[in-house]
Formats: sequence, C-alpha cells, structure tokens
Amino acid sequence: MYHVPIMPERIVQELGVHKGGLYLDATLGGGGHTGYILKAGGSVVAIDRDDDALEYCKARLTGDVTYIKGKYENAVELLKGAGITELDGALLDLGVSSHQLDDPSRGFSYMHDGALDMRMDRTQGLTAYDVVNGYGVAELCDILRKYGEESFAKKIATAIDRARSVKPIQTTIELADIIAKSVPYRKNGHPAKKSFQAIRIEVNGELKGLYDALCGIFGLIKSGGRMAVLSFHSLEDRIVKAAFNEFATDCICPKRLPVCVCNHRAIGRTVLREKPSEQEQQQNSRSTSATLRVSEKL
Repeated sequence: MYHVPIMPERIVQELGVHKGGLYLDATLGGGGHTGYILKAGGSVVAIDRDDDALEYCKARLTGDVTYIKGKYENAVELLKGAGITELDGALLDLGVSSHQLDDPSRGFSYMHDGALDMRMDRTQGLTAYDVVNGYGVAELCDILRKYGEESFAKKIATAIDRARSVKPIQTTIELADIIAKSVPYRKNGHPAKKSFQAIRIEVNGELKGLYDALCGIFGLIKSGGRMAVLSFHSLEDRIVKAAFNEFATDCICPKRLPVCVCNHRAIGRTVLREKPSEQEQQQNSRSTSATLRVSEKL
C-alpha cells in the first residue's frame, strides 16, 4: 500500500461530496482521499510535488481527475492556470506520505538506511545532506528548535558538527545514531524523531507558504463549500487554527485600536476539530498524531 488515508469517510462526509462537484486534493500522495471523493461522485483536481505520487495515482485511479505537479502553496496560480476559479471543497493532508517514509531511497526515515535526501520533489536542489553537512551550528540549532521543538537542539547540533568534521554524514541511520548518542534516553519515540521532522520541514519549506495557501484556496471555495485539513504536529495545527480563526472573525485590527479600520468580515465558520477514532489509531499507528479541522465558507 502506497499510503493509508486517514479518516477518508469522515472527510468525504464533512466535505459534502456530491455528484458533479469539483474538489481540490492539494496533497495527492497515494490518492487515497481522492479515491474516496471519486467514489462519492465528485471530480478532483489533484496537486502534488512528488513525481512518484503523480505517476502512481495516474496508473491506479479511474475517474475524473486533473493532475497538476506543484506545491500546495502555489495552488491558486496552478488552478487558475488550468482554468479553475471555483471549488466545491478542498482537502490538504499535510506532512509526509507512508511511501516516502517507507522507501529507504527517499531518505525520510530514521528507521531505514538510505542516503540523506528528504526531498518531496526530487528535482529540487536542496537535500537533507546539504542541511546536515552545510548549515552552521547556530543555524542547525535554530532549525531543530523551530521546526522540531527539540529541547536538546544545541547538543544535537554540536554532535552533528563534531561528526561531520571527521567526515561528511551520508546516511539516515548514521545521522540517527549521532542524535541518539547525544541526547538522554526517551521513553516515548525515537530520539531522532523531532530532528528528522525539523530537517524535513527545512528541506521542503513545508510551513513557509501554508498560511497563505489556506487563505488563497479558501477564497476559491463556493459559499457552503468546505475545506478539510489534516495536520500532524503542533506547528502545522497552529497555522491551520490561526487561518480558520481569521476566516471566522470580523475585525482583525490590533486590539489597541479603539475602532475597526480593517473592514475585514468573516468568510467562514469552523465546523469540526476531531482526532481519528481509537480503532483507526490502533489499525494505523501513523494516524495517532493527526488532527482534522474543517471550515465552511459562508
């Protein structure tokens, strides 16, 4: 299985997928969610930066799907380039796919030995190798703190610097061992988990355009349509929550101003925040960190 979709039936239900409706899957991956939307009668425009994902889905999925290679932060421009100016709903399943994690050649996982890569789009230049071996200690430390919320960031960055001064760090297991030896024992999860997340986010620029992407895509959704977003760590979820709160708020002026000067008016309302069921979490361990948020366009 390329990727097991999380909460697919719930998402289709919350999006109100109907025959003839057009839905954006801005993070296609293995096409699991797109498959459920197609079964419910919807048409899909699917975006992904990973050529592997696009080719896999083209060979597997049947139905009305328009495939576009690109990043979700460029979704509005990509959709308009395809002549699409309105959507009945949209989905963003953030983070990394199971296929990317399980394929050692992609270099995403601390559990499989492979070259340090972590690129979702393998045509881009920057790799995990470049970050690990090329960034200064202070910059590495900042990335680990900011994107991994790693409390031992300084120790890990120093350990990486010490190791790469002898020879370049080449593989995922090599990096994971360096990290594991530099931090105290952790009862919950691998000691390299947060660092790998941080490096992956840096390589792919995952958070940089997320807020603007959410706002832009939501602007294309018809009145009564919905946006569903699956996030997998607190950094993503905070951005999603902030965007949804802005959609649902009239005035967004600084509180120090005595009167409203922004003329901002609410364009949406948050209708759901939900975690996968206990049964789903038991069946798919990668769903345990997922949070689903849904906003409806007014």
